[in-house]
Amino acid sequence: MAVKSKTKRKGFSPFSLDAVNFLSADVRGAVGPFLNVFLVTQQHWSQSEVGFVTTISGLLGIAVQTPIGAAIDETRAKRGVIVLALAVLAVTAVVIFAFPTFWPVAIANSLMAVAGDVFGPAVAALTLGLFARPLLARRMGRNSAFDHAGNVTIALVAGAVGYAFSQRAVFLLVPVFAVLTAIAVLSIPAKAIDYNRARDLEAEPGAAEKPTGVAGYGILFKSRPLVIFGLCVMLFHFANAPLLPLVGQKLAAAYPNEATAMMSTCIVAAQAVMLPIALLVGYKADTWGRKPLFLAGFAILPIRAVLYTLSDNSVWLIGVQVLDGVGAGIFGALAPLVIADIMRGTGRYNLAQGAIATVQGIGASLSGLAAGEIVDHFGYSAAFLSLGAAALVAVIVFFLQMPETAEPETPKQQTVSLKA
Repeated sequence: MAVKSKTKRKGFSPFSLDAVNFLSADVRGAVGPFLNVFLVTQQHWSQSEVGFVTTISGLLGIAVQTPIGAAIDETRAKRGVIVLALAVLAVTAVVIFAFPTFWPVAIANSLMAVAGDVFGPAVAALTLGLFARPLLARRMGRNSAFDHAGNVTIALVAGAVGYAFSQRAVFLLVPVFAVLTAIAVLSIPAKAIDYNRARDLEAEPGAAEKPTGVAGYGILFKSRPLVIFGLCVMLFHFANAPLLPLVGQKLAAAYPNEATAMMSTCIVAAQAVMLPIALLVGYKADTWGRKPLFLAGFAILPIRAVLYTLSDNSVWLIGVQVLDGVGAGIFGALAPLVIADIMRGTGRYNLAQGAIATVQGIGASLSGLAAGEIVDHFGYSAAFLSLGAAALVAVIVFFLQMPETAEPETPKQQTVSLKA
């Protein structure tokens, strides 16, 4: 209880962080899913033009993930970094709205990719700096739940705005939500943030103001659990990233008039499942352990891949896709927590987050080409089974090589956690 009271005396309300997670999901979600559709259907761009713009922004986003994480570790202006990223997203969305031609959109979308990389590590850093270790698992789960709630909300709001006004009007939602998010970020008092803890830098025992030394960048390769975790994450996203697009292609081929509505149903339903899963993971990560929960999340993926091959029925495909909410819900809530466990005391938490996001992006990027080639030569079922095999490798590697990262709770920690 003392931890909670100390936080309150500093003027911090947990609802501020709830709002940041909810609204920042709205800011990011108001552009990405709708941009390609807008450019092709309303601006009559060719697929090659759209592909070039999305590829450049995607590669740039991957390239800057780790440096952004390192920069967030170094700066004390963590709130300011988020506000700056929000400003960039707001301006670039207005540019796309006002000048939907090739070069303005290409530059704006690339800047969006860079700014979007800020939110994951920066919000996780704020959380680490605001909440003591015994409260961290539940708080990370709650962060993830509000993020998923924001994704569902923006999907519904953007759909309504696009239907009532135009697809182009959706981009004007970004500056609106950016302002609201900035207000939520600045409502978190700077004095409430422990900046050493925000980068996972532990203080020396008995000397709260004297941190241990910061590890070098080589920690990314020297930490065996981090390397194993990164490999599993890359395989997981290699297998997972193409599944929804492949399902969308099958639905579009069989039901061309209803394909968009079906895809929206897949996305919203999966996000809705992720919300309670994230809360459950937050509440049970300390008692059940990280490894069993992660194994469950990883194991869902090869099962999904095999189930897709059993039927082309739309209800079946959408139902199987909803299982994505289980795996992604576990991953979203646990990944920041596992990285915090591994990096504890190094001062390189956000650097490690950036590195994991980088390998995640590499896996997702490579899989699109691989899945497309397999579909062209062998069909959809072969692609689903191949991706399922990659996911199964991730499960096996994680089971055999990844240690449990949670430390056993002391009686004092259990008391604090129960009172929180």
